[in-house]
Amino acid sequence: MAKDKSKNIEMITGDPKKAIVKLALPMMLSMLLIMLYNIADSIWVAGLGADALAAIGFITPLFMVLVGLGNGIGAGANSLIARYIGANNYKQANNAALHGILLSVIVSVIFTVLIEVFMVPILQFMGAGNTIQYALDYSYIIFGFLFIFVYSGVASAIFRSEGDMRRATIAIAVTAILNIILDPIFIYVLNFGISGAAWATVLSATMSCIVMSYWIWGKKDLYLDLSFKNFDYQSYIMLDTLQVAIPSTLENIVFSALAIIINSMLVMADGTTAVAVYTASMRIVQLAMIPLIGIGTAVLTVAGVAYGAHNYKNLQTAHSYSIKLGFIVSIALGIVIYIFSPQIASMFAYTSASSTLAPQIAHAISVLTLFVLAIPHGIMSSMMFQGVGKGIYSLLITLLRSLILESVFAYIFCFIFGWGVVGIYAGVILGCFVGGTVGYIWAKVFIRKFKQISIKKYKAKTEN
Repeated sequence: MAKDKSKNIEMITGDPKKAIVKLALPMMLSMLLIMLYNIADSIWVAGLGADALAAIGFITPLFMVLVGLGNGIGAGANSLIARYIGANNYKQANNAALHGILLSVIVSVIFTVLIEVFMVPILQFMGAGNTIQYALDYSYIIFGFLFIFVYSGVASAIFRSEGDMRRATIAIAVTAILNIILDPIFIYVLNFGISGAAWATVLSATMSCIVMSYWIWGKKDLYLDLSFKNFDYQSYIMLDTLQVAIPSTLENIVFSALAIIINSMLVMADGTTAVAVYTASMRIVQLAMIPLIGIGTAVLTVAGVAYGAHNYKNLQTAHSYSIKLGFIVSIALGIVIYIFSPQIASMFAYTSASSTLAPQIAHAISVLTLFVLAIPHGIMSSMMFQGVGKGIYSLLITLLRSLILESVFAYIFCFIFGWGVVGIYAGVILGCFVGGTVGYIWAKVFIRKFKQISIKKYKAKTEN
């Protein structure tokens, strides 16, 4: 028998506009905390020397892909749970959450074994060179406890799926703050070196998992009941979760591939300095994208609930409102970044070796602020598709927008039109906007068809 609806459930099944705002704000805070502890990790490791910092650089992309897989499973579970909540199917909502946890165990075990066995050849292939021992000291610990990070992503998604962003944010805050405190203690006070950074990260994430597990199985005050007696293995639930999880993970790989392509063009156009300028500028742009990703994550839950309830009005409102809100935020942030681009650029030019880059970075930032304006309609459409369980649609939009259009336009403007580095910037911006527009139109067509199906079902139900 289903529980009475909590305030969180009433919120995500009620007004989509209010739900998106209430879900998005804590998510933005969570992402800022993650960014802060990643920066702190790099700062403390930098004290061990360039080789140690470089070792972290080799491990981070691989680690982010695998953690992204955990977040992908979380997104799949979030989508499915939200749809069952929308359909008032409490039993299957519980079952979907438990399947998500089982999937996190299976994936963690498989990839832990693979990574631990093949870590040396992987690092050699990546060109770790003299830093390989540092990288191994760090990676064997981090990947040995991969389950902690994957489970954390799934557990956090379970809280988000029922609208409980407060505790999802608290869990991330525990990880971030504890990691910042433990890093210098393990690295320098206990003299563990780079292994200390790994242990600090693992212990911080473990504490977060313990807190979330207590709320789930100890306190038991969620809307969902994740008692193991509620688990009933159903292969289609696994497949449904993976239909969002796998495309979501592949999207991270697409972004990495795009970065490699754009960097190659920049080198051909103006040498490695152009890469440094673009990298610094895009970090500021990515910082400005945090609110957009927060809104998009909120849309995933709200869209899932609306889809499960066959409430086309809420789905339509969630999609349209999130885009309007995204554009408002983008315009405000774009204006601020454009006005203060010289001051922002100076942060990257605090040494004599980098001082000459400041004018170039300021120029790049002022141009790339348009990228923030080009992305809201595309990202919200992608997240809406993830929410309704159409992860492959989201992946196709990302492939078109990032890997195809951004790359093609950047090449045409830079090399065929002869615009140089500015042409690459313009190509990235236009490709993002055009690809996002295709995704937006696709989403509108999908919602229109969903509306027709929902009306037919309603008429059939009332006639019977």
